[in-house]
Amino acid sequence: MSKNLRGLSERKGLKTNLFGEVVRVSLSAPDKRDILLKELADEFLIGKSSVLGTSSFYDFLKSEHAGKKVFICDGTACLTSGKQEKLREALLGSFREDEIGTVTCLGHCHTNHAFMFNHATYSLDDLKSLDKILQSGIQTKSGFYTGTNTDRPALLGEIHDLSEYYGIIREYAGNISGALREIELSGLRGRGGAGFPFHVKLKTVGNAVSDRKYVVCNADEGDPGAFSDKWLLEKRPHSVLFGMMMTGLITGADTGVIYIRGEYPESVSAVKVAIEQLEKEKLTGRNISGKDFNFTFHVVEGAGAYICGEETSLLNSLEGLRPEVRTRPPFPAQYGLFGKPTVLSNVETFANIRYILREGGAVYSALGTEKSAGTKLVSLDGAFLKPGLYEVRMGTPLRVVLNEMGGGTKYPVKAFQIGGPLGGIVPAARVNDLSLDFESFNKEGFLLGHAGVVSIPVDFPMIKLLLHLFEFTSRESCGKCFPCRIGSDRGTDLLNRSIYQGERIDKELFSDLLETMQLGSLCALGGGLPLPVKNALQYFNSELEEYFTLKKQ
Repeated sequence: MSKNLRGLSERKGLKTNLFGEVVRVSLSAPDKRDILLKELADEFLIGKSSVLGTSSFYDFLKSEHAGKKVFICDGTACLTSGKQEKLREALLGSFREDEIGTVTCLGHCHTNHAFMFNHATYSLDDLKSLDKILQSGIQTKSGFYTGTNTDRPALLGEIHDLSEYYGIIREYAGNISGALREIELSGLRGRGGAGFPFHVKLKTVGNAVSDRKYVVCNADEGDPGAFSDKWLLEKRPHSVLFGMMMTGLITGADTGVIYIRGEYPESVSAVKVAIEQLEKEKLTGRNISGKDFNFTFHVVEGAGAYICGEETSLLNSLEGLRPEVRTRPPFPAQYGLFGKPTVLSNVETFANIRYILREGGAVYSALGTEKSAGTKLVSLDGAFLKPGLYEVRMGTPLRVVLNEMGGGTKYPVKAFQIGGPLGGIVPAARVNDLSLDFESFNKEGFLLGHAGVVSIPVDFPMIKLLLHLFEFTSRESCGKCFPCRIGSDRGTDLLNRSIYQGERIDKELFSDLLETMQLGSLCALGGGLPLPVKNALQYFNSELEEYFTLKKQ
């Protein structure tokens, strides 16, 4: 069935794609929404239930979202900071309770004081600046630091001359094997969390025989605590676009799609402006730079669904289908967008390509360790004295990143959740045992992921963090597989009853629940949740034991 729907969606292509039309219809005339969606289903020859089911999936398209005027960030970094309740109280001076909604992560974790208003996102230094923002829409300055521990950063460097910057494409147009060789030599691994070797995707798609191939940038990976993608899209969009275009040259793809989460409206605008610059300079389109190479970009704005950060869910979303996770194999490199071979990777991965081709794969590889090459962007939240984004050589001791580059924390912290809501919970006492690379984190039972760092204050109850993680998974689950859909709800129920009704949780039952989710879930949402929960139970047992009990034999 999915293949048939995919084929029908492909008929219209990307310019008038089904997802974009569903979003347009849902937002433009909410009172006539169901009628217009049924008309849309007829136009695309797709069942009405499929279109209605798709439209009801996204947060921004739901009827309860329409009446909201301002949205408070409820991401993990904002939650643990304890600032958002005061922000809500301040907003009640200008909005009714039913006009205030929530949204998960706006990428302003460096302040932990974020909200969305009039399709723009804001950070607050203090609540006194709120009225000025609401009246003028002007963002007040907030403390945001950038830094690196390498002499020649691959990602933070400024871009001055676009012709020179994109000129490398001309240099490699006749030496595609050379470009692929440099990328393989670099040891670049996907920066979205899984750490999959990037050159393998290039080879697979490059060798595939197909009438059409695609390059898709996953800019919907909205891990609370990580704002590296947001920064790159807004401050260095050309580094991402170059990486996508070069990937197209290497693999034979002529179309690049960048899917940006709706919670990053400024990122959407910045990327569109960057593409307009390329078109003006004739650096994209047909016969680029006089070569027989065609490449065009399409920007797609998401509509509020964390699960679309999972690659196959993102592909289904692009096709206008309900964004549920696909079973794999086949993988996107074999069967991707509209069933065609697709290189799908994240923002930071693509942003590294230009440096690798300019400086050489060996130079990039030497920046890191044997198995974790290059550098990694690290996001430090508002608990740090110098919060912001840091480009760090792989293999750097974690204590150096947190205490020297980030300046340490402003208040006592008992743990750090690193790698998003599915990332491990690292006790402050274990920081000295870790270095910033995939192997170190995996070996010690944690996860590097996006390398977003969320600080957990000593007075923040660990049991409430566990409840937050289960609630997050329950809310964001695509619902396709039972272990994630039912397991996250079951965990939420157990924790709620333990916290608010004094019912102790059977540890054996809870352990079985975690194992079922870890082994049975189709993707890393349900499958990844057990990691931070197990970390918490292991390292903070004395704090959590009052909520659990062992079944009597």
